[in-house]
Amino acid sequence: MIITITREFGSGGRTIAKKLAEKLGYAYYDYEIVQQIAQESGFAKEYIEENGEDASSTSTFGFIWNNYGYNLSDELYIAQRNVICELADKGNCVIVGRCSDYILRDRKDVLNVFIHADFEYRKNRVVSVYGQNEFAPDKRIKDKDKRRIAYYKYYTDRKWADAKNYQLCLDSGVLDIDKCVELIEKAM
Repeated sequence: MIITITREFGSGGRTIAKKLAEKLGYAYYDYEIVQQIAQESGFAKEYIEENGEDASSTSTFGFIWNNYGYNLSDELYIAQRNVICELADKGNCVIVGRCSDYILRDRKDVLNVFIHADFEYRKNRVVSVYGQNEFAPDKRIKDKDKRRIAYYKYYTDRKWADAKNYQLCLDSGVLDIDKCVELIEKAM
């Protein structure tokens, strides 16, 4: 069984995914995907981290083309897709983000989950978990979600956060992290 976790920034989706994988004894893939892509593709880890899940506002997303008609973002997406498919073929796992719900959409052994929460919950969580940074929490959340929306739309031609794309949508702010883990486990 493969579980994909798509999440709003600050909703705790990554934490839920990690706890779920530990509880089930499943492999957990998030930054591990970045490491494998860097090894196999030659992309720098920093580039993958900056551009692998969302359309970076500082990158040249969509504008630098290679000799094969792909831009750098397309090449990164293809590398991620290949790694995600390889990891899913290895067996039980939880995969965080990177359009994995879309990439694995034709498989029958996948449960796609979307984690969301109201803005205040996410704002408080961003401050407590990630600490201060150069952006105000409001701006950071809006910017990150906007970039994820653009990336998802570009590569899937679907609307990010649309319930039709997932078998399960959970509000972590109402349910809390541990209850979300429990409900996903039960849904399986």
